[in-house]
This record gives sequence, structure tokens and C-alpha cells, in this order.
Amino acid sequence: MQNDLNNNLEQDLRISKTRIKQEMYALQKIGERLIKLNPKQLAKFCLPETLKDAIIEANQIRKHEARRRQIQFVGKLMREVDVGPIQKRLSTWDGVSLQHIAWIHLVERWRNYLLKDKHAFAEFGRQYPTADLQRIRTLTRNAHKESLSKKSLKSFRALFHELQTSIPETSEQNEQSRYTNEF
Repeated sequence: MQNDLNNNLEQDLRISKTRIKQEMYALQKIGERLIKLNPKQLAKFCLPETLKDAIIEANQIRKHEARRRQIQFVGKLMREVDVGPIQKRLSTWDGVSLQHIAWIHLVERWRNYLLKDKHAFAEFGRQYPTADLQRIRTLTRNAHKESLSKKSLKSFRALFHELQTSIPETSEQNEQSRYTNEF
């Protein structure tokens, strides 16, 4: 009985070669993401000098095979580093950029909605009471005229910028879920 327990524990402690390779490949992928960062972003990480130097060198290498070997070397050096804080910061940066993209899409949807529907101003005014509705209405009217006369889209772009100042970036998730089907 005791012998069976020891065998089971040994089997649990042994990690398969496939799992080890997957973990090393994951570290290499994190290293590749670090290589893509600019020097200012890279400086925000507390990395050993050897790893920083390897990342900087990988940025300078242009030949495919040499770059691939350098990326593998960065992955090897990543094994000596606590990857948790690195992953957390990269995930935070990804989340912020995805959040910003969602906000930009929300602004674009509002612009299209305002250009298509006359009743959209009332809804926009209820959602964003601090917005300059008179300016938005004027820009919308001018954007319609520009599109009919095939002139430059100056008012179309100005409307977008005005909406960006009116719609706070933090509220995009609430608005997006509420008005996704309406636009």
C-alpha cells in the first residue's frame, strides 16, 4: 500500500517532456513580446542585465536564423526570472489598449448613429449631459453637406474629435453593452 502511494507521488512529481517544452515555449513567447517593446517600455521591467542585453541585441539582429537563435537564448534566460510580474504588466498594457480601442469604436458608432438618425441627439444628450450638443449638431449638419457635395471631410473628422471630448473613455463598457444592437 505504501509502495503504491510512493509510486503515485513519483509519477505526479515527474513532468513530461512535452510539458517542459510547452513551458519553455511559453517563456520564449514572453521573451518575444519583450523584444517588441521600445526601450522606454523595457526600462519599466526589473530585468537582469544579461536578459536586457540579450533583448537589445535581438532587436538589432535582422537575419532570420540569427534572430531565431537569439530569441531562443532570450527564452533560456527567461527561465531564471520570475515571470509573474512581467506577465502582469504585459496583460495590463494589453487591457488598456483593448479598452482604448473599444472606446474608439464606441465614438465611431455614436458618430454614425448621429449622422443617420435625427432622434439620436436626444439620446446622446441624455447619456452625456455635459456635451456641447449645439456644436455637435452643427458639425453633423456640416458633415451631411460635405458628403452630398463630395467636399473634404473636415466636419466629419471634427465631429469625431468633438465626440471624443464628450464621451469619457471610462464609460465605454457600459455604453457598448447597452447600445451594441442599436447602432
